[in-house]
This record gives sequence, structure tokens and C-alpha cells, in this order.
Amino acid sequence: MFIAADLPTDDKPRFYAELAAQARALLEGETDRIANAANLAALAYQALPRINWAGFYFYDGRELVLGPFQGKPACVRIALGRGVCGAAASQRQTQLVADVHAFPGHIACDAASRSEIVVPLVLGDELLGVWDVDSPEPGRFDQDDRQGMQALCAVFLESLSMK
Repeated sequence: MFIAADLPTDDKPRFYAELAAQARALLEGETDRIANAANLAALAYQALPRINWAGFYFYDGRELVLGPFQGKPACVRIALGRGVCGAAASQRQTQLVADVHAFPGHIACDAASRSEIVVPLVLGDELLGVWDVDSPEPGRFDQDDRQGMQALCAVFLESLSMK
């Protein structure tokens, strides 16, 4: 049903549109946050080229706590405002970082990661957490990735609001 190899990697907008369609079909009818996060992380990790980590951190009212992910073991707790994930959560703005070593306060959970994109997950006015994707390549993510990842996150948030 979900075949990452069939996605068009030479046309990023089309790639992300098709990935979002696969995500929508995968999450359809399910409203459980953990189940949907686990499936979306697995789908993205299999489909996105040149990444080494994809997953969620959920906001517990005080800090970000590790949620479902694919990749090497990760930092469990991140304070708001700390690192790329904390910045995305506290500013409620997508962070696209070409060189994580140049990012003030970067948290190195995996020394192999060189670039990162983090999308805040906001439903209504409530911060739910962040979607985080890392790559071992500097400058891996661009504006097409920003728009595509935000579209994936919109699919995830829609699945939660179907209750």
C-alpha cells in the first residue's frame, strides 16, 4: 500500500504531495496521537532520502518529551527554548537549520546529524509538541522541505481533531 520507492524524489513539491496523500490514507479513521505519530514517523523515515532521524517530541506542559520516532536513540527531554526543537516550540515557528553546529544551544543527540528541520505542532492555540527530522548532510533541507513537512504535520493534526 505505501511504497516509498514510487515517490518522485526529483520533484519535491510532487513528492511531498504524494507523501501527504499516503499519510492521510494511513492515518484515516484513527485519532490516537501515539499510533498516528508512530505510523507517520515510520512512513517519513522510509520515504525521505538522506535523513537519519524522524520523530516527535510532545509537550507535557513543562517541556518536550520524546515520542514515537525512527532512528538512533534520542534525548528524552528538551526544555522550551533549548536547541532547535525547543526554539521551534517556544517560537511556534518552523526551524530550518543548514548547519546544526552553528545553531546556538544545539543539542547533539546524534553526532552524525548535520542539518535539521523542526515543525511546531499547534492545534488551535495549544502547543502539542514538535516534528523533528535530522540529516547527516549539511544543508539537506530547503523551502520545499519546509512546506512539505508543514503539510505532513497538518495531516497529523487533522487526524487528531477528527474525534
